[in-house]
Amino acid sequence: MKKYFFFLAFSALSTISFAQSEGQNLFVQDSLKLISSQFKFTEGASVDKQGNVFFTDQPNDKIWKYGIDGKLSLYMDKSGRANGTYFDKKGNLIVCADENNQIWSIDKNKKIKVLFSDYEGKKVNGPNDIWLDAKGGIYFTDPYYQRDYWTRKSPEIQGQKVYYLLKGKKEAIVVTDDIIKPNGIVGTPDGKFLYVADMGANKTYRYRIGTDARLTDRQLFLNQHSDGMTLDSNGNIYVTGKGVNIYKATGEKIGHIDIPEEWCGNICFGGKDKNMLFITASKSLYVIPMNAKGVE
Repeated sequence: MKKYFFFLAFSALSTISFAQSEGQNLFVQDSLKLISSQFKFTEGASVDKQGNVFFTDQPNDKIWKYGIDGKLSLYMDKSGRANGTYFDKKGNLIVCADENNQIWSIDKNKKIKVLFSDYEGKKVNGPNDIWLDAKGGIYFTDPYYQRDYWTRKSPEIQGQKVYYLLKGKKEAIVVTDDIIKPNGIVGTPDGKFLYVADMGANKTYRYRIGTDARLTDRQLFLNQHSDGMTLDSNGNIYVTGKGVNIYKATGEKIGHIDIPEEWCGNICFGGKDKNMLFITASKSLYVIPMNAKGVE
């Protein structure tokens, strides 16, 4: 496979603001760096055990890798129109492949295994974002966004829901259906809570995760939706859209990173020490060093 390499170029492009003084300890002012702007729409940022970051360019049907060596390379062409991604404990890249509304597992040799393809014999709307629990179970959001590469023009399933796929099983269960249009999703490392963004209501909720993986005790967390989300080791949550907003676990805003793009689709921590925040934003990929570490 032909590789394309690009080195990190410094560019002080951001406007960073803080809700309170302690927010200033999160990152250094004017430290946002542009890695590359060669894409059509970047999404699905995730990190492997070594700290390499993978992300998708969904309209171009590609998955890219930004290595801890500072090199950007094409990882996979024809990726099933990959959107959200996440690594499992074995190092497989789990992908929301919405070309055929599936969940894929891509191993280290780039062998593809279809983990999920339908719900009760019907195609789901289009798996969008994804989070894996400690058991290897897969939570994924399923909003309906009509794609020009689909032959269908309407959903086969009523409603836009959040699903859970038990490890080793083909059948998913609905864990909540009380959201208009679920999108960004992330769980806490202790497995107790799951954050789910509602693009339809412009809100983000926090759920308690039950022993059966179902979601209960919905609480309004933010009056803001998010395309993609991540957490740091202090329990702060990072949400995307028009730039990146950072909140404490209490919902208190402690920072904002302004990104010079129309939209920020996703986000994750990467690098050798997992202290570099990578932001997929429209046609670009950005990174900013943090005084915090990711938990993925």
